[in-house]
Order: sequence, then C-alpha cells, then structure tokens
Amino acid sequence: MNAINELSGVTADNWMAICPLADIVPDTGVCALLNGRHVAVFRVGDAAPRVYAIDNVDPNAGASVLSRGLVGSIGERIVVASPIYKQHFDLASGECLEAPEHSVATWPARVFADMVWVAL
Repeated sequence: MNAINELSGVTADNWMAICPLADIVPDTGVCALLNGRHVAVFRVGDAAPRVYAIDNVDPNAGASVLSRGLVGSIGERIVVASPIYKQHFDLASGECLEAPEHSVATWPARVFADMVWVAL
C-alpha cells in the first residue's frame, strides 16, 4: 500500500492526480475530466488548505458550471453557489441546501506531496 492510500483506505487504482495545489487559487474551484466525468475540485483556505470534489454538473441547469461558482459558508457548512440559479451545494456532502433532491455526487479528495488527488 502506498502513502496516498494510507490517507483514506481507497485503493491505488482509484486515485487520480489532478494538479499541483498551487494551481488552484484559494477559495475557488477548477474542473477536471476524470474517466469521462466532469468533476469540480475546490481548494478552501490558504494556510491549511482543504480540498473537495463534487460533480461539476448543476442538476438544476444541466450545465457543467459548479467549478465556477462562488465558495463561501452558510453556518458551519462550506458551500459553492451555482453561477446560474444560485443554489448552494455543501462541498462535503454534495447536498443542495435549497432542494436536497437536487444534490450532487462527491468523491474523496486529498492533498499529498503538494498535489491534489481525487478518488473515483
């Protein structure tokens, strides 16, 4: 088992390197194409950055835009606001706060060796 697997128990075959952490501006997202799927990858914070990965397709608009949304918080939840209809998606759970039936998928994301990794 390699070091990236020891972080979460996900097998080596599942982890994909996305980009260097420094390529994502703090409190923004980028879109990555992983196995034909559009995945929004977010960096939250600067000093102790956290990364999140959710489906990039906004289920309300049907457009691949969530990586371009505004990152913020509602209470204790870190969210992204869709740039089209402004629904808020919890970055940890994928839940749509305004309409839970429109929630999005999430995937494990980690920073390892200054790279952002996502497991599908």
